Amino acid sequence: MNALITEGRASLGIELGSTRIKACLIGPNAEVLAVGSHEWENVYADKLWTYSLDAVWSGLRAAYADLVADVQRTYGVTPDRYAAMGVSAMMHGYLAFDADGELLAPFRTWRNTNTGVAAAELTELFGVNIPLRWSIAHLHQAVVDAEPHVPEIRFLTTLAGYVHWKLTGAKMLGVGDASGVFPIDSATRDYDADLVARYDGLAAGRVPALADLLPEVLVAGAAAGELTMAGAALLDPSGALQPGIPFAPPEGDAGTGMVATGAVAPRTGNVSAGTSIFAMVVLERPLSEVHHELDLVATPSGDAVAMVHCNNGASELAAWANMFTAFSVAAGTPATPDATYAALFAAALEGEADAGGLLAYNHLAGEPIAGLDEGRPLVVRTPDSRLTLPNFMRAQLYAVFGTLALGMDILHREGVGLDKMYAHGGMFRTAGVAQRFLAAALDAPVAVAETASEGGAWGMAVLAAYVADGAGRDLDTYLADAVLADAPITTADPDPADVTGFSAYLDRYRAGLAVEAAAVASL
Repeated sequence: MNALITEGRASLGIELGSTRIKACLIGPNAEVLAVGSHEWENVYADKLWTYSLDAVWSGLRAAYADLVADVQRTYGVTPDRYAAMGVSAMMHGYLAFDADGELLAPFRTWRNTNTGVAAAELTELFGVNIPLRWSIAHLHQAVVDAEPHVPEIRFLTTLAGYVHWKLTGAKMLGVGDASGVFPIDSATRDYDADLVARYDGLAAGRVPALADLLPEVLVAGAAAGELTMAGAALLDPSGALQPGIPFAPPEGDAGTGMVATGAVAPRTGNVSAGTSIFAMVVLERPLSEVHHELDLVATPSGDAVAMVHCNNGASELAAWANMFTAFSVAAGTPATPDATYAALFAAALEGEADAGGLLAYNHLAGEPIAGLDEGRPLVVRTPDSRLTLPNFMRAQLYAVFGTLALGMDILHREGVGLDKMYAHGGMFRTAGVAQRFLAAALDAPVAVAETASEGGAWGMAVLAAYVADGAGRDLDTYLADAVLADAPITTADPDPADVTGFSAYLDRYRAGLAVEAAAVASL
């Protein structure tokens, strides 16, 4: 393994998630060699969710240094070069720069829901659903609001595109990430030229031509520039990291999730669970109509994907787990966070199939699929419900998948074919629990690979390796033959009792959305 690292034959992926920045180093067979991470949190300032650019770079340096330390501990060497590198990040949002490369407004993340007017106007103009979090919705809302910085915009990108730009000097996006900026034409694998022209007509005189603002679009496997001297110093101030390393196109966390699970071919899909939760289903044919619950995005190769994106994932579940960990300390029998999760997930397996009549909402932020502009986490029950730890935990786990199930129901009604769903994210580390409940929520088999807990950083490392040695193979073939052929995978088929129980829970969940809306209005 030392030779892989010292000879620069390993590939590096870095992903900036909502709560953690993670780096993952892999060998030629996609085996994990080392990892590093850094915890961070968004800030709610002036009624907008944001991260400072200083936090971006301090976090990236910390995650990379943590990976280097892992390499040094394990192999006794310090890496200075790689076969290839790549950066991914949470998709969408708004990073606008002037002609001098200066940020014009604080970074607006995917979590913001202030773009309702713009999203509705663009959806009508394009005949394509434009969700609140898409970059074009953020841009147009700034245009509608006549924000003074708008005429000064000369470059608009995502978080992954921004980091890639600073590391390589290249203003590029992978097609998967670009599909959350502006609609993609599946024939050209580029921004839809007709819709670009429509937008320029709508915003004429208020913002520069869109084609001059957006990054170049590249498909997986394309060369996307090299690490510059300045970029190497930004990421590794120690000076060990050398320039000249080739880069993969920067991708979004949805695209790296598809790669991490091998779900890039039609009739496959994946669920990624973190701060947000979303499902991606690769389409065989276009949908019959526009659905506001569904995004039309793309795989890293540019194939059409229906995306069910929910702003709220496992954060509320984590808050309850943290409280139970604190209780264990107060009770004099301290448990580690991992032990707490294991105990709570095991308890959920003992709960009643319908969670004993309990109802939980994990809405820390607004949830467009549920028609909510803001969130209020709630636990609701009737006097005759059965409040036990197993039922409580099952309700909390069901809550993670509740809004997702509402969106997936649209795909079922569209007749979208799905052979198997793959899942990844930290909540699937506890074997057989979240996976089982997700299978019940989707009424479909759910597979989890051994690499699932490594998530998007591993997926981005694989995309980097694809640039280095994937020539002559499409991405699906490369993943099947070179990456996932021998990967241990466990599959959970839906349990009929769980399916019936979750269905009953979801009926209550739909009905109780009125309670959630009242909480938003009142609290």
